Amino acid sequence: MTDPQTPDPETPDPQSSASQTPAPRLTLRAGAEGAAVTDTVWAQIGGTETFETIARAFYRGIREDEVLAPMYPQDDWEGAIWRMRAFLEQYWGGPTSYSEERGHPRLRMRHQPFAVTPDARDRWLRHMHAALDEAALPPMHDAAFRDYIERAALAMVNRFE
Repeated sequence: MTDPQTPDPETPDPQSSASQTPAPRLTLRAGAEGAAVTDTVWAQIGGTETFETIARAFYRGIREDEVLAPMYPQDDWEGAIWRMRAFLEQYWGGPTSYSEERGHPRLRMRHQPFAVTPDARDRWLRHMHAALDEAALPPMHDAAFRDYIERAALAMVNRFE
């Protein structure tokens, strides 16, 4: 018979660090028996270099767009490129530079001063799709990225005139 004050060595103590082991995490695998996919989308598609390609290609189109170009500070295209790249990198699992420098993205709040009409949305999407075409992402990542930008662009519309 054991003393009720003496812990049973077979029963983990709820206060011990051993009982604080986190539950197993879900592991995404490349096929039923494939290797674990542990990299973020950011790493899987080429990291900063790929996101830089996307941002630069996007802004090449924006600069020539008669509706969208005036919404950007004409003397800060490099800043706009950095903000787009850093935001997308962070969203897809890369460095957190965007939030470290600018705080929470607050996309709707940051875009509120601009007339994001359905036409502006469609133009923005046209330039972003062209940038993704240039980046030539693997099909699975390309589909996920395009799905995200479609949803994000729809959410940014703030005027219907």
